[in-house]
Amino acid sequence: MAAIMKRQTANILTGILSVGLLTTLVIRLTTVPGGMFLSGLALGTMWIILILLTCLLLTAIFRKFLKTFSFLTIFFFTTALGFSYFHYKLYSPTLTIIVPANYSGDVDLVLADIKENILTIDTNGIGYINQWTFDKTYTRPIVKDENGKDIDSLLIGFNSTSFWGKGKSCCVDNKEIYSKSFKIESKNSETTFKHRSLTDHVDRRLTKFMKPDRYTSIQTEVKIEDETKSDD
Repeated sequence: MAAIMKRQTANILTGILSVGLLTTLVIRLTTVPGGMFLSGLALGTMWIILILLTCLLLTAIFRKFLKTFSFLTIFFFTTALGFSYFHYKLYSPTLTIIVPANYSGDVDLVLADIKENILTIDTNGIGYINQWTFDKTYTRPIVKDENGKDIDSLLIGFNSTSFWGKGKSCCVDNKEIYSKSFKIESKNSETTFKHRSLTDHVDRRLTKFMKPDRYTSIQTEVKIEDETKSDD
């Protein structure tokens, strides 16, 4: 009798843990950017189904060796581990960015060789983030001006499904600059955005320069060939 009660308790506890993690995971997926013409929730649901199927297979295998535990306990436990790992993979820091007073235009966080992020933006709209932050960040940031005023209402995201734009600027010493960006709208409707080149304004001592991919190389070679022909 005691053994049955322990099994039931284990089933209930692991079940609550697994269902709780699944529920919070689904809620979180509604804010995750999508891809391949699918929303973040749709893509995430595919991964959840894959986790469930994998855990069923693992449970069938573990059940042969862990006979003191019920099938449900093992299944709930493995799914809880799978959902926890998925939560970790979806984690995104919420960055607090400080911009100059009355700044409008592009804000670029440049991939840099630094440990601590530099989120106080310079007059060119440039800040610097490390590799981990660059890879993990997708949530809308908190943006204030240097006087402490929240300017969230002026932020313009990349598109409806992904706030951050991810870009590459070429080239410095034949290497690219990676950045994540958004825009700040001007309070003056007559003010237009000023275009500026990252390659001309980044701090080269901080920036992490990346080797161009083959597509960038091809574009660069074609441009050089065109310039050579025009000289002839």
